[in-house]
Amino acid sequence: MDNITGLELSPKKIEYLKFLLEKGDNVRTTDISRHMKVDPSTTTKAITELDSTGYVKHIPYRGVSLTEKGKVYTHFILRRHRILSLMLNHYGLTPEESCKEVARFEGFVSKDAIDSICNSMGHPTFGICGRIEHYGCGLDHEDHA
Repeated sequence: MDNITGLELSPKKIEYLKFLLEKGDNVRTTDISRHMKVDPSTTTKAITELDSTGYVKHIPYRGVSLTEKGKVYTHFILRRHRILSLMLNHYGLTPEESCKEVARFEGFVSKDAIDSICNSMGHPTFGICGRIEHYGCGLDHEDHA
């Protein structure tokens, strides 16, 4: 994870990864299309791009699943969202407002910035949106489940 910046993927591709993490292994492309509310050809194009960059493994007619690289990156995405939401909540936004605001800009915040914010907050383990996992931020003793 040390070689990522957190800025590699578009917000739309991030949504694909988050859905795959939520659903688990071998998700059908039709299920992804339905969830993303896009045409199947759009899903196929995005999955092909994510497959070629190593974030997912796509086996035609079998499904799509996250690779190890995809799992690590997606856990970072969740960590980034939860750290930023917790920060905005700390500064007066409600939990709902925090999540909504963070969704507008989170894809443009680097891993280095998140690591610094997380450090300044004392590496919280729980945010307003759920558990905060500390993949790749120097806290190797944390549970990576």
